[in-house]
Amino acid sequence: MNISSRLGLVLAISLTIALGACSSAPKAPESSMAPASAPASAVQKTVPSQSAPQAVAPTAMHSAPMPPYLDPQSLLFQKRSIYFDYDQATLKPESAQVIELHGKYLAAHPSLSIKVQGNTDERGGTEYNLALGQRRADAVAKALKVYGVKDSQLEAVSFGKEKPKAMGHDEAAFSENRRVDLAYPDK
Repeated sequence: MNISSRLGLVLAISLTIALGACSSAPKAPESSMAPASAPASAVQKTVPSQSAPQAVAPTAMHSAPMPPYLDPQSLLFQKRSIYFDYDQATLKPESAQVIELHGKYLAAHPSLSIKVQGNTDERGGTEYNLALGQRRADAVAKALKVYGVKDSQLEAVSFGKEKPKAMGHDEAAFSENRRVDLAYPDK
C-alpha cells in the first residue's frame, strides 16, 4: 500500500470516527434553565446549534512529509533511468541533467542510500551482458560522486538482460532496456 493510499485510509477512518461521535442528538446541559417538567423540545432549544464537522485536510495531519523520491509528482521519482547506446557504457550528454538532479539530492541527504542497477538488452550472452550492465552501473555511480555522493550511499549492481523494461524484440524495446535505474528505498 503506498503512502497516498495509507493517508487516504487514515483520513477516512478519522472522519468516520468524528462523524460517529457527532451522530447522536445534542443533549441539554444539566444547568439548563428549563424546568424538569418542560417538554423535550423546549430543552433542546436551549442548546446552541452545532455545525457539521469539517473534514481535516491531509496536510493538517501530523505525519512526516513525503520525500521527493517517493512523490510521483517529483522529478526525482519520474526521472530515474539513464539510457545507453548499443554495446556502450559511456554516458550520453542527455543523461547529465538526470545525474545532476540525483547527485545533488543524494549529496544533500547523506544518510540515504540507493542501488544503481545496470541493464542491457537481450542481445549477447549472459556473462557479457552482466559485465556490460556492471560497467554501466559503475559509470553512473562515478558520475554521481562528482556531485558529492559518498561511496557508502551507492551500490552498483548489474542485472544484465534479466530485468527488461520493454518486452519487444525490436530497436524500440532494445533502447528502453539499455539503461541504468536508480532504485531508492520504498520507505
